[in-house]
Amino acid sequence: MTKGQKLKMCDWTLAILLPIVLASSIQLETTSSRGFSPVIFHIIVALPFMCLVIWHIYLHFQWKKWFTKFSKLKVPTRILWWLYILTFISGVATSIHWFSENEHSPLGGIHGKIGFVMIAFAIGHTIRRIKFFKTKKQSRFA
Repeated sequence: MTKGQKLKMCDWTLAILLPIVLASSIQLETTSSRGFSPVIFHIIVALPFMCLVIWHIYLHFQWKKWFTKFSKLKVPTRILWWLYILTFISGVATSIHWFSENEHSPLGGIHGKIGFVMIAFAIGHTIRRIKFFKTKKQSRFA
C-alpha cells in the first residue's frame, strides 16, 4: 500500500468518525455527561479518532521534527494542532477524573469546549482539502 493510499484510508476513516465523535460530544454536553454508556461510547469513538490524527500527521511528516514542520504551516493548521494537543491532554485528565468519581467536572466542561473548537477547525481543514476525497477518473490509456 502506498503512502497516498494509506493517507486516503486514514482520511476517509477520520471523515467517518468525525460526525460520530461530534454527535457523541453534543450528547454529553446536553446531558452533563450523565450516564455510564454515553461516556464510554464517547471514549470508544474519540480514542481511535485521536490516534488516527497522529497517524495522519505521521503519514505527512513521519517522525521528523513535527514541531518545526508545524511552525511552517498555515495558521489554521497550527491552531488545529494545538487544539488537538489541548483536547487530548484534557481528555486524558477528564477520563481519569470521570473513572475515579463517576461524575461530570468543570475539567470535563473545559475539555468539551476545547474539543468543539477543535472539531470546527478539523471540519474547516477537511473542507479546504475536499478535492482529496473526490475520486479521480482513470484514463483508459494509462
